[in-house]
Amino acid sequence: MRLVCVEGSVKMVDNQQKALWDAVGSSFVDYYYKQFDTDRSLLESLYIDSSCLTWEGEKFHGKKQIIDKLTSLPFKKIGHNITTHDHQPTPDCCILSMVVGQLKADEDLILGFHQSFLLKFMNNSWVCINEIFRLAIHNFDGQGQR
Repeated sequence: MRLVCVEGSVKMVDNQQKALWDAVGSSFVDYYYKQFDTDRSLLESLYIDSSCLTWEGEKFHGKKQIIDKLTSLPFKKIGHNITTHDHQPTPDCCILSMVVGQLKADEDLILGFHQSFLLKFMNNSWVCINEIFRLAIHNFDGQGQR
């Protein structure tokens, strides 16, 4: 199964029942969080020199900066529980993926998170060209004000 770009959109080559962008997105999500939870340095192959990451508002550009950030996060052990993920093809032959879940780092409380990925097929593999991560923490004063 493979995707091709036809007239500016992602199309399935073999007419599978399940949308191929869902299959690619789901496989990416499974691989990403398995590697993140065991050895974040192995994620390097998912990025290119022009990839961008926004992590809790902090911006990183390029494979080296992204991997440096991910491998320097201040926990020793982490586990992700994915609640749901959705995937869409984009007009420029990419796949947009949105992930919602919970994570537990070391002995900290379980926290919700949101993460999005923009995937692009380059040099016979899917790479992450854009990524945004946010913890789902609400800092309200009880009256809906930040």
